Amino acid sequence: MTKSLNLKRFELGVCYYPEQWPETMWADDYRRMRELGFSVIRIAEFAWTIFEPQEGTFSFDFFDRAIDLAHQHGLQVILGTPTATPPAWLTSKYPEVLNVTQAGVQYQHGQRRHYNYNAQIYRELSARIVRKLAEHYGQHPAVIGWQIDNELNCETNVFYSAADNLAFRSWVQQKYDSLDALNSAWGAVFWNQTYTDWAQVNLTGPTPSDSPNPHQALDEKRFFSDSVIAFARLQSDILRELAPDQWVTTNGIFGHLDSHQLTEEALDFISFDSYPNFSTIFPAPGPEPLLDRRWSWNLSIARSISPNFCVMEQQSGPGGWVNRISQPTPKPGQMRLWTYQSIGHGADMILYFRWRTATVGTEIYWHGILNYDNRPNRRIREAAQVGRELETLGPLLVGTRPMARLAIVSDYDNEWDGELDLWHGPYTRQSVQAWFKVLQYRHIPVDSLNLRPTTTLEDMLKYEVLVYPHPAILTEDTAARLAEYVKQGGTIVFGCRTGYKDLRGQCYMVPMPGPVAELCGVTVEDFTRLETTQRAPLVRWRGDKTNGLTIAAEGFNDILQSVAPGARVLAEYDDEFYKGSPALVLNNSGKGRSYYYGAVFNEKAADALITEIGLTSPVARWLDLPKPVELCVRERPETGEKLILLLNYSEETQTINLKKAATDLLTGKPAQGEVQIPPFDVLILAEVTGSPITASP
Repeated sequence: MTKSLNLKRFELGVCYYPEQWPETMWADDYRRMRELGFSVIRIAEFAWTIFEPQEGTFSFDFFDRAIDLAHQHGLQVILGTPTATPPAWLTSKYPEVLNVTQAGVQYQHGQRRHYNYNAQIYRELSARIVRKLAEHYGQHPAVIGWQIDNELNCETNVFYSAADNLAFRSWVQQKYDSLDALNSAWGAVFWNQTYTDWAQVNLTGPTPSDSPNPHQALDEKRFFSDSVIAFARLQSDILRELAPDQWVTTNGIFGHLDSHQLTEEALDFISFDSYPNFSTIFPAPGPEPLLDRRWSWNLSIARSISPNFCVMEQQSGPGGWVNRISQPTPKPGQMRLWTYQSIGHGADMILYFRWRTATVGTEIYWHGILNYDNRPNRRIREAAQVGRELETLGPLLVGTRPMARLAIVSDYDNEWDGELDLWHGPYTRQSVQAWFKVLQYRHIPVDSLNLRPTTTLEDMLKYEVLVYPHPAILTEDTAARLAEYVKQGGTIVFGCRTGYKDLRGQCYMVPMPGPVAELCGVTVEDFTRLETTQRAPLVRWRGDKTNGLTIAAEGFNDILQSVAPGARVLAEYDDEFYKGSPALVLNNSGKGRSYYYGAVFNEKAADALITEIGLTSPVARWLDLPKPVELCVRERPETGEKLILLLNYSEETQTINLKKAATDLLTGKPAQGEVQIPPFDVLILAEVTGSPITASP
């Protein structure tokens, strides 16, 4: 069952750290927050020592005063459990709680997230502090919910302490039951890695060529994820017992963590931390990069977990630690733009990070709304504008969900396997970015769909098109569900390196693409990886809408053989030793169709397939949009009413053309014809007349 944030009103707020400021400032801070339209604060996620200054001695006076005063000012409180930063007394007395690198170096006290999830004493002490907090604040009228820990698996997502090795050994014993089964799953006969005693089994360690057993490495990542989830569930079980009327979430989506399973088992909904400037300082390669707009893909992943979610940390200022992660200052309007970016992708609660920039510590350059001087500034003015706007917009937004008729498909097994396996992992990243960029510039909303054992046919049939770029690991069960999706009328697109591995990461001894060969109507007759010294061969397209196009087939080439009677070759390789061989094959099945493309998707290939499939923007009939403007559509499921959010990411005014009447919800005025969107500004429209907006197949 999908778990989603369910609110009666939109909540806007800010992260606050009363422990970092004189108590004499609190009342003025709270007053100013309320004047901005803020209704909620997040506190205490790094405050374990304040709650427990000595082992077994607890004190709540400090945060009682902070929370009671917030309540007096009409602010709601999200309370963080403080387990991301264990106290110095704890790490000093119990050094076994500290994390260890793969090379055996133990982390020391002095930053954050330096603990491991499996040290028994840390689990006991974490459970105790959470229980004490829940007993004390579980009925407090200001506390509406809990954030477990902070950014699970941020900073590091690998764990090699003695406690982790013991827990991993237990994990594989439970998973495989016998050493014979383990040796079989890990292909241990190769290079004489066979285990003859459970005591020999550990997490991966340093190897001469930095290349561990790939099947062991895949299981290792599954173990890391299960460890996080067990640690979160330890806390959420206590919170549900003692604070049943307050919701439970955690913030962030990080590596080696199945955030979908985490939410299913431990949370009420997921929360995300949105810092679009990361995509500005780490842009994707190629011309016309999306920059901060590319962050919309991360927001799409968040809503694949919870269709409506909380942004627990929304970027408000420039980011930076004293020694890394240097980011530019958001330009005038960008803070507000990024807020609506989150809203457009499903956020119904947003808290800015942070109220005031810290004057001490590692994050003195990770700026908040206020600078060190505490004076009003343009970020305060932007926050106030958003607060005013959401007083009107909030009731219209809550209860609506982002709408898309296409989804890019992923799964954790391929993500984790692809970290080590260079024969498919990098290709997935390239292809996803290519598809997302082209869809953005063609104003076609897209969802992220994480394919799981619990994913139903109904979940898939919500989408007219699924793009599953390079699922090397593909089971018979998944293939059967995809075949039924196509039979029922869906369209699916695969790329090279599809379907040649099982769940263990072992290669099938059948023609590729393995379990979906029949669905796609092809087999892979030959293949080649293209190294940096090789020129990618051209592919000549001969589809109904793409005839005559020539596009480079990048990365890897599957030389296809069409085997289904009705399969149709839509593109052929135009050079290399496989010139004339099929590169793209369309196969009809039931009411639907499948496309198999034998290379890695670049932007031109994705664009050509979008044209060939016939995808258009859901607003194409009544709205002309320039490329720098992002389209987001939020729909009310019960009525079909839609809100159109248009976000201008450029430094230039953009002109749109409305071919029928609409209402500008930010001004309440009618809009039609040519309308201008200033730099970094937003336009939010509601249709006045006309048929419902639908995607064109």
